[in-house]
Amino acid sequence: MSAETSVPRPRKSGVDISDSGLLQGLLSQSPFAFAFFDPEGRFQRVDEVFADVVGLPVERLVGRTPGELLSADLTALVEGSVCAIVEGAEVEGDQRIRVRSAGGETRHWSLTFSPVHDDQGTLHAVCLVGVDITESRQVEEDLRRSEERYRSLVEAQSQLVWITAPTGAVLEDAPQWRAITGQGLEEYLAHGWLDAVHPDDRPHTEEAWREALRGRIMFEWSYRVRTRASGYRHFEVRAVPIIRHGRVVEWVGANTDVTPQREAEEMRGRLTDQLGAAALRTARLQGATAMLAEALTVEQVVQVIIDVGRTALAADRSAVALLDVERAALKLVNNGGIPDVPGAPGEEIPLSHSSVMTMAVNSRRPVFAESPESLRSQLVDAGGDEAAIAGFVSHSDERAWVGLPLLAAGRALGALRFSFTRPQKISQEDGVFLEALAGQCALAVERATLFEREHRTAETLQRSLLPDRLPVVRGLVLAQRFRSGSRHVQVGGDWYDAFVLQDGRVAAVVGDVMGKGVKAAAGMGRIRNAMRALALTNPPPAAVLTGLDRVFEATEEEEQVTTLAYMVVEPGTGEGTLALAGHPPPLLVSPQGVPLLCEGEPGTPLGWPTSRRQFRFCVPPGHTAVLYSDGLVENRKRGLDAGLADLCSVVTEAPPEVVGSPHMLLDFLVDRMLSGYEQDDDVTVLAIHVPLATKSD
Repeated sequence: MSAETSVPRPRKSGVDISDSGLLQGLLSQSPFAFAFFDPEGRFQRVDEVFADVVGLPVERLVGRTPGELLSADLTALVEGSVCAIVEGAEVEGDQRIRVRSAGGETRHWSLTFSPVHDDQGTLHAVCLVGVDITESRQVEEDLRRSEERYRSLVEAQSQLVWITAPTGAVLEDAPQWRAITGQGLEEYLAHGWLDAVHPDDRPHTEEAWREALRGRIMFEWSYRVRTRASGYRHFEVRAVPIIRHGRVVEWVGANTDVTPQREAEEMRGRLTDQLGAAALRTARLQGATAMLAEALTVEQVVQVIIDVGRTALAADRSAVALLDVERAALKLVNNGGIPDVPGAPGEEIPLSHSSVMTMAVNSRRPVFAESPESLRSQLVDAGGDEAAIAGFVSHSDERAWVGLPLLAAGRALGALRFSFTRPQKISQEDGVFLEALAGQCALAVERATLFEREHRTAETLQRSLLPDRLPVVRGLVLAQRFRSGSRHVQVGGDWYDAFVLQDGRVAAVVGDVMGKGVKAAAGMGRIRNAMRALALTNPPPAAVLTGLDRVFEATEEEEQVTTLAYMVVEPGTGEGTLALAGHPPPLLVSPQGVPLLCEGEPGTPLGWPTSRRQFRFCVPPGHTAVLYSDGLVENRKRGLDAGLADLCSVVTEAPPEVVGSPHMLLDFLVDRMLSGYEQDDDVTVLAIHVPLATKSD
């Protein structure tokens, strides 16, 4: 180690490295890493610190060379330095190396090498002293990163930073500022940043700057600055005093180019009306989207489109046409959307006919004709009959047209047509709004078309599975009412059935397969057919429900819920048995109009593991039993308990002639129970009436 280092080094005279007692105090308590090498480069002595650094015990190191034990990079550093000292060459005083400890921690060390001579000046050993500089290295790295972050932040914000003396005089160069303003270094140092401020802004800026200097307060201002390339630009400045020990030592300021913001502010006034119109269009589009989302049928979608055309676009006429791919034609959905004048297309418009609607479909792009001349030109260019086009334009009161394709995933579904009886300027913003509207309309049309198709399929399936007519049995009168939720609600799985068993008794059932659409209707068909088969072979209600549980487990999905009420009744006497599978209780109505709900065990839906039970249920002569689905008594606003109470109350209001006729009674119950409520489910009701015996009987 050289004489200039502060690290302790062996004395030149009387030093014997082999004497362990001589260096014991130095090596045992020192935080430094020590190692001594003989001229041949072998370890003579090391302390515990050095041994920990290289991860080897002291006794293993002594007498060995670095190349035998140390890593390649550390070996190269040590052997190179020892060899250089032995040869009398100069060795760099501070050599740094990174070492990974046995625990996986990385530490940084600074190594110095120095010769150790005896009294005669003969090289006796080479001394290595290592200092752990990990903490200081981390401090340096943190400082470097902080400086880089600050520099990156300033550059990212496009700020021009400058520094002045406490008096405001410029002392340091600001290359970014001069690059923008074109000031030379001498000019900037002499007159500073104020020299580039616009003459009209300078007096007030200079006064505010001097006020900040006197008060030692933050300086915030805005002004125009002369730039080298683009004239004057708007800048905002913020400068703060740096205070140490109560005195301002310098000012640091940052200028930000805010020209784009100022220009935007100036444009804001001109854009107010346009933004207001855009907000109105957005609100109208949102309103149209909400209405289209509630439209379930194509007819409803068309009505929404007509309303939007009238209110949002102020269109005088609106037309909707759907594409018939097989006939290569558009078919108008609404009448009155196109004026009936010479040259106008009919209800079916071939795609080869030139019109704004066919052009929109063929090109998959909107068509805007802001005047009759524009329409004539576009249609003729599209190959239309010039004479027919001229006749249509001359006879029609329309003066501007919009044609929009209805596209779903790139597939054409049809087209919209809006027309105006006055010339209409279609702005770019209007075009964006119209395209967005057409997109929403296309989705609604596609959804409504699919809904109607599925609704027709499910309704057809459901009605095909219900009996065409009820059996006519002496001593028994059967009546039924089935009311679909509505044509705008998907059909469900409600069903009823009645048939004569082999012993002359009559089986009656009302069931409900939860769910909507084709899936529910198909499930209803499976359960109905299975029930008939089971009832005809083993009619007791408990046995039939037990068999249905097994069928249900084998054929239906686990999450499917199906309920039913099934009874077997003797014509004439009304004696019967009943079993329930999670279904609302039957209602018994006396000849006097007194209602009585069955108190039998409600049971569980089909497919639930349970022991099925049946109980006696008699319909005395003159009485009527009513089986029904939950749609009669339950809806979104009325719970089941309240619905059952209402049902009994309605029965007490029935006139005697209604109570005596099962057909009239069912009409009365359905009308009164649904009055005041939006029907959101199918309603199925089956009446079993046992007439009073007559003398002829």
